[in-house]
Amino acid sequence: MSRVEAGTLLLRLVLGITFFVHGLSKFQTGLGNVAGFFEGMGLPGFLAYIVAIIELVGGIALIIGLGTRIFSLLLALTMIGAIITVKGAAGFMGNGKSAGYELDLALLAISVFLALCGSGMYALDSLFKKKDAPES
Repeated sequence: MSRVEAGTLLLRLVLGITFFVHGLSKFQTGLGNVAGFFEGMGLPGFLAYIVAIIELVGGIALIIGLGTRIFSLLLALTMIGAIITVKGAAGFMGNGKSAGYELDLALLAISVFLALCGSGMYALDSLFKKKDAPES
């Protein structure tokens, strides 16, 4: 196990757990309530359902290392949306009333890393990898 493989595994697990918990929280809060929150920000309520599913399913997928590149890309897009629509106005560290986008930016960076580099070791993605395929 190389340091890069170990680091990739750590990032994948931390990102997966983080998004799984955020998605689960949206379901526990009630998607109708989350949709109302989205609508209160001027966003279509149906986006709450899409975001919750991407976070929950994407988190599980990252934990087990299945579809890592695809789910990481979807989660990166989700973070870009969150930064632009919700967190950006509060600034990097927040404005005293709401949190800033520093955590969202870190999650975005990890998501982009995994979308570019893949799942690493201990991932179900490796079951679908061609044996002759060069590493990229």
